[in-house]
Amino acid sequence: MVKLDVITTRGGDGGETSLGDGTRLRKDALRIQAIGEVDELNSVLGLLRLQADAEADAMLARMQNDLFDLGADLCMPGTEGGLRMSAAQCLRLEREVAAMNAAIPPLRSFVLPGGTPAAAHAHLARTVARRAERSVVALAAAEPVNPEAVRWLNRASDHLFVLSRRFNGNGAGDVLWVPGGNR
Repeated sequence: MVKLDVITTRGGDGGETSLGDGTRLRKDALRIQAIGEVDELNSVLGLLRLQADAEADAMLARMQNDLFDLGADLCMPGTEGGLRMSAAQCLRLEREVAAMNAAIPPLRSFVLPGGTPAAAHAHLARTVARRAERSVVALAAAEPVNPEAVRWLNRASDHLFVLSRRFNGNGAGDVLWVPGGNR
């Protein structure tokens, strides 16, 4: 399916890159920015996996693969043809969130990023997911984008939030916001 034998092509030296259909775009185009932020999220998940237990690692590995699917979706303009994100991928994230959240008590305050190193990294990944989501939403305002791409990123940030709580002893080690606590 994919064969990459030449990595340094010099094709981007002028500030442009190619999409999956061969279209050339400036590297600061909305579509390229969205693809780059999806790629960054994938890299942050790779770091998070270094601190994950086997079950969390498997979930994060699936998310990383989905992120490559999302990049493939975004690199083909329009909403037809090519590899597209599917509702099934979003539903899988929803099921995983529900399963993790079932073991965690409800929140009584907002959670500050922190706790265990794994939880802190999950929060970082969550914020990168939100940024990628904002970029894809901006792209969707300018041109057609598969709506499942936006949905998946929204579910991914929810997943990473609940995963952070799981990494914090199912919420027992969450760092909670104390409104006005430093007045």
